[in-house]
Amino acid sequence: MTYITRATAVAGTLLAAAGLLAAPAHAASRPSLPLADNWLYLTVTRGDAQADDKHGTLLLCDPLPLGYARAAEACAELEAAGGDIARIPQKKVFCPMIYAPVTVRAHGQWDGRPVDFRETYSSKCAMDARTGAVFAVDH
Repeated sequence: MTYITRATAVAGTLLAAAGLLAAPAHAASRPSLPLADNWLYLTVTRGDAQADDKHGTLLLCDPLPLGYARAAEACAELEAAGGDIARIPQKKVFCPMIYAPVTVRAHGQWDGRPVDFRETYSSKCAMDARTGAVFAVDH
């Protein structure tokens, strides 16, 4: 008996929908979904750990913002900054002076250019003020 994990089933469904799995030669040709030009894989880790976190969130900005509740806001901020997270304007907020570091990482592509951003902030409040909605993932 073969067991298929939910992740495997979802991945297979997504690949099939994107036209990336081989189709039988006799099958009628269907238009495939375009791959997103602007996407980032985001991780948020408590502490100042430099290890890659395998659990993250995929933010898709083309053709529609998808990934988490504030995806549309994050995509708009990234668009205004040319995909450069460091260029997102810092919000003026007062954060408590409690050191609780948060390390964030984004890798992917924006307008055909690779993106690899990693930064450690002194707190979640400081991270939110500096990166807007980009790392405001749901979990």
